[in-house]
Amino acid sequence: MDKALLFKEYREKYKEFYFNKYSVREDDKKIYLEYEFEILGLTKFTPQIEIIKKDIKFKNIDSMYIKNMVFHIGLIELISYWKATCCPQIIIKCGFLNEEQIKWWKKLYYYGLGELFFTNNIQVSFDEFVNIECEKQNNELEYEKIEENSKGYIVPIGGGKDSVVTLETLNINKKEDYCLIINPKPVTLKCAQIAGFEDNNIIEIHRNIDSNLIKLNEKGCINGHTPFSAMLAFTSYFIAYLTGKKYVALSNENSANETNVVGEKINHQYSKSFEFECDFEQYSEKYLKASVKYFSFLRPLNELQIAKIFSKKEKYHSVFKSCNVGSKSKDWIWCCNCAKCLFAYIILSPYLYKEKLVNIFGEDLFNKESLLKTFVELIGKGETKPFDCVGTFEEVNFAISRTIENLQNQNKELPYLLKYYIDNYELVDTSEDITKRYVNENNLNEEQNNLLRKEVFIK
Repeated sequence: MDKALLFKEYREKYKEFYFNKYSVREDDKKIYLEYEFEILGLTKFTPQIEIIKKDIKFKNIDSMYIKNMVFHIGLIELISYWKATCCPQIIIKCGFLNEEQIKWWKKLYYYGLGELFFTNNIQVSFDEFVNIECEKQNNELEYEKIEENSKGYIVPIGGGKDSVVTLETLNINKKEDYCLIINPKPVTLKCAQIAGFEDNNIIEIHRNIDSNLIKLNEKGCINGHTPFSAMLAFTSYFIAYLTGKKYVALSNENSANETNVVGEKINHQYSKSFEFECDFEQYSEKYLKASVKYFSFLRPLNELQIAKIFSKKEKYHSVFKSCNVGSKSKDWIWCCNCAKCLFAYIILSPYLYKEKLVNIFGEDLFNKESLLKTFVELIGKGETKPFDCVGTFEEVNFAISRTIENLQNQNKELPYLLKYYIDNYELVDTSEDITKRYVNENNLNEEQNNLLRKEVFIK
């Protein structure tokens, strides 16, 4: 059924979505965050998040700080379930949000679901898409900001090149600081191990999707991209507080700010953007109140700069993965057929093409005619930018032009996609090296800026 029509039908039939309750408990092995959501008249959901304790020293979970953070993680977790029917009303039965907070959450939900609305041809205004109400009339979890002498880092990693660059560049104490992995796979665990983290410094979180949502998806309910990075923000902030760490260092680059649809605020990476980063910093300062600083270490850089730095980290080349399609297989692979694979191939090509790249991916993606449409979209000549975590048009065109120049200087034959490019478009001017840029609009402190500048301008 047409999803735009289904959207209207569902909103007439299922008017209310409830956030019924949340809880936090622990045993010897795990800390459990448990939630109950409900689409009135359809089904209930009881998702769970499990934090593996290992020999990690966590704070006592019986405090208002903990309860408030667990409640907030539920507010971002619920969007994965709300989107199934897009109920016009969200009713929070287990907590309180003031008007300012409700506006904040509406903004995150609306722009974080921008891709879902666009790809399903759903047209709904900010004011109309959802109303949020709380049954409680005051905040039972009110408390003063805690001033702790916290220090050290939590670094979330996902197995790709960006978090590897953060792990290798930031001044992390591998014996005292932690990396954080949600739903760990052998690839992500191996990246952490290569970086020098032992098992007790790798925090593993298992996020379980309720089976009722999976059944609804199989029946064809509304489905699509949700702001996962926002869930990571609240969860990693919570973990930093639990472990007494001062910084949560993400690896989102400046390129994440570019929209996917020209003239529209529709961004696959909205919750990786600098706008969200600043919004979260202000919100957490006012409403979470822990001595935790959330920021992206790579915010001053573009994707090409990160690729250049990563190209020298050869110990990770046979391990790292970024392909979302391939992550669904038993062994995480490069599928070599999606926008994410082709983008990673392009952005690394000025530094690793050809033999080293083929060793990483298993084939020469520049010779795949089946990738032409994706290639055209990545360079900005298609209707939209691919809905994936890919860099800007400027970076892609610069990388392609530089790779073509490298091959021409060596009198080497151009592969299919690069020949198509030079036959149909002009090479961009590569005389201004965009890998020497540095965006000063960031949330890094002086020490962190100096570390990153050294990597960019000295090495």
